Amino acid sequence: MRLSRRILFISTLALALTAGAQAKDPKEIVIGTSAGPYADQVRLGIKPILEKQGYKVRIVEFNDYIQPNFALAEGALDANVFQHITYLTRFATQHKLALTELVKVPTAPIAIYSQRHKGLNAVRQGTTVALPNDPTNQARALVMLDQLGWIKLRPGFDPIRASERDVAANLKGIRLLPLEAAQLPRALQDADYAFVNGNYALASGLKLRDALRAEKISPAYANLVAVKTADRDKPFARDLAAAYKSRAFLAVTNQHFADYAKTDYQLALGAQ
Repeated sequence: MRLSRRILFISTLALALTAGAQAKDPKEIVIGTSAGPYADQVRLGIKPILEKQGYKVRIVEFNDYIQPNFALAEGALDANVFQHITYLTRFATQHKLALTELVKVPTAPIAIYSQRHKGLNAVRQGTTVALPNDPTNQARALVMLDQLGWIKLRPGFDPIRASERDVAANLKGIRLLPLEAAQLPRALQDADYAFVNGNYALASGLKLRDALRAEKISPAYANLVAVKTADRDKPFARDLAAAYKSRAFLAVTNQHFADYAKTDYQLALGAQ
C-alpha cells in the first residue's frame, strides 16, 4: 500500500472510530457500505424497518474494499455490506480479523460493459479489457473471459482463485488492464471493454441491462452483511438479519432492485 494511501486510510479510520466511540447506544446501528446500490438497499429497505423497532441507523459509505472490514473489526461499525464470502474469508484470514457472515443480500452481478462497442464480436488483437485487480473479483472476470473464448485458463484451474498466472493461452490477443474496482467505470472511456462490479456500475450510472454479458452469480459471490464474530448473536444482529429476510424488504427489492440476483430466502418468500 502506498504511503499516501496508508495515510488516507488511517485518517479515515480515525474519523470512523471517533464517530463509533460516540455511538454506544445499543439501539443505534452503524452500517458501513460501498457507495451505490448496497447503501441504497439499507437506506430504502433496511433502515425504515429497523427504525420502526426503535433503532437509529447510521450509514457510513466507503469508496474501496479495504477500509470497511478494518473499521468493522475495530468497532467503528456494527456491520458492513459490500463483499461476498470469498473476499471476506480471504481478507479476514490475511489480516487475522474475527469477522463473520450474518446474512446474504440481493446482489448485482459483475458484468462486462463497453462504450466503444455494441457487442462482444468486436474483439481483436490488441483489444483492451479492464478488470478488477483484487484477487477474488479478478478471478470472476477471468472465468468469464474463458467462457467467452477470449482466453483459455489452464486445466484444473480454481475458479475462485484464478489469476493471470492461470492464463494458458490468450486466444484473441487481448490486453488485460487490472485496475482498482472503483476505477473500472471510468476505464470505459479508454478501454474497449471493462468488467465492472455491480455496485460500482450502478453508482456510476450504468444500468445492469446495458451489460454485454453478466455472470450468473454463484453462492461464493453473493454479497452479504458481515459482523464481528462476537456480535453474531446479539439482538441488533438478529434484528438486522430479520429485516433483510422480511417481506417488507422483498417488496423494496422487487421495486428498486429488480435486476439483482435474489437470495434463497427471498426466492422462498416469493414462492409462498
